[in-house]
Amino acid sequence: MRINLKHIVLILISLTLAACSGGYSFTGGSVGEAKTLRVGYFPNRAAVVNPSLSNQFAEALKDRFLQQSSLKLSNDVADLEFDGQITAYRITPQAIQGNETAALNRLTITVNVKFVNRIDESKNFESSFSRFADYSSTESLTSVENQLVDEILEQITEDIFNRALVNW
Repeated sequence: MRINLKHIVLILISLTLAACSGGYSFTGGSVGEAKTLRVGYFPNRAAVVNPSLSNQFAEALKDRFLQQSSLKLSNDVADLEFDGQITAYRITPQAIQGNETAALNRLTITVNVKFVNRIDESKNFESSFSRFADYSSTESLTSVENQLVDEILEQITEDIFNRALVNW
């Protein structure tokens, strides 16, 4: 009787896992019936241009979706497609002190994203995503820029992932 009970439990666990795996990820996102992903080139239209930002952003967005979903990358028409442009890359002073100097500077990146879901067009959107990171005014931008850009892109790609697949 124990052997039969073990078999039944294993079958139930297997069926439960198989039922949960269809289109969902552990991050809470659902790709539905989508199988493929295309991320287009995001030209940098910001007033201040970081020459590597377009490529960095596109790669970060691809990585986010490939790591957190079951989608496969496509260079042609795909079930889910992202296009857009980088619209802002700016440094602004923050925390002005008594001597009218900034204690902190803020790097802000804004990306306009057009999302097309060819499986469910009701989920299409075009939206702007913006995030920032602060750094001490005693540091030069060039010494902290790579780290700040990585932090900001991680946040922006998470926001895009959530908007596209988690529907927040």
